[in-house]
Amino acid sequence: MNLLPATDNPTTTRTWRQGCLRAAGITSLVLLAVADVFIAGANGKALWPLCLFLSLGLAAVLWPPARRPAWLTPQLRAAVLAGASLALTAVATTTERIRMFGPGEVAILLCLLMITVRACPPRWAGVCAVLTGGAAIAAPLRFYADDVRDDILILGLTLVVALPTVITAGIGVYLRTLDHRRGVAVAETRRSERLAMAADLHDFVAHHVTGILVQTQMARMMATTEPDRLDPVLAGIEHAAAEALGSMRLTVGILREGPRGAARLEADENRPVDDLTSLTTMVDRFGGPTGPKAELHRDTSVPRDLPHEVQAAAYRVVQEALTNVRRHAADATEVTVLLTHADDTLRVTVRDNGHGGTPIPHAARGGGFGIVGLTERVTALGGQLRTGPRTERGWEVMALLPAMRRGD
Repeated sequence: MNLLPATDNPTTTRTWRQGCLRAAGITSLVLLAVADVFIAGANGKALWPLCLFLSLGLAAVLWPPARRPAWLTPQLRAAVLAGASLALTAVATTTERIRMFGPGEVAILLCLLMITVRACPPRWAGVCAVLTGGAAIAAPLRFYADDVRDDILILGLTLVVALPTVITAGIGVYLRTLDHRRGVAVAETRRSERLAMAADLHDFVAHHVTGILVQTQMARMMATTEPDRLDPVLAGIEHAAAEALGSMRLTVGILREGPRGAARLEADENRPVDDLTSLTTMVDRFGGPTGPKAELHRDTSVPRDLPHEVQAAAYRVVQEALTNVRRHAADATEVTVLLTHADDTLRVTVRDNGHGGTPIPHAARGGGFGIVGLTERVTALGGQLRTGPRTERGWEVMALLPAMRRGD
């Protein structure tokens, strides 16, 4: 629970500052536009062209994005306003009534220049930036006259306008680069997350499908010798098939591209729960009515508040080890899962007493990448994974996971 006052909350403070800066920017832009109108009126210039331009410019810059129509693109706004400004510059050479120039017009053009450079599609950004920036720099040339002293003054004013134009374009390029980097990072993060979730769900599918295959083999053997005991085996097959179908549906949803295709995993869906509390259910269901007996021994030293990533890794270790027992040691009669904790390290051990060499079809034995992926997951957390035959009989998988509790 956040006990800090609302004004001390970093997010609230940042939002408040952004709101203040936005309000200050809007106020300044409107005041500069009003100043243009007063300057033009005081010098007896025609007001309607200037008022029309300023109204369109303020609407183009300040129109809220959420309410802006899709056709009102940045390139359209920039092209219309820059064209109007250049038209005023051209007409000002023929009539004194239109010969006007003020800070509001330049500010609007610079704002559009920033928007253009940052938001326009790549093929339009350069063209619109040149058009908008050129219109801002050309605006002081409306007062170009035959008097040499006035010409020097106008050229100096043009250079003064050119400087903030170049700076604004540079800031727009910088912001566009940041936006691109942020977009790439977000896309890569989403892709990595989808692939990670799909890999996890693949483990669930492989676990259940392997169980279906093994139990189906048992059911075929029992069909002639022990038909009365078939019902529990068939019930186990049904449950494993339902779990596998649910996992496959989620996998396809996660890997599908697009915002509508992304899977939305609700709390009440069949989403795999990968923590230590779920190990009991997985181990109890492992053998089924006729399979090897599996037991879970969780030492009292194992904390209940271990980080989720550690619990998830431990769950995957046990899941992969049990799946490999089904694939390669279906003759095992005992499987033991041990969880212990010492020196801020969680030790996960899975042992079986099988000889191996099971008659399971080759296609169901996996591609040999389960342990590779498991090793990568464990080492990414700074842990170790050891696998190998036991001295007496069977196979052992042991993972050592750094498991400092939250708050330590």
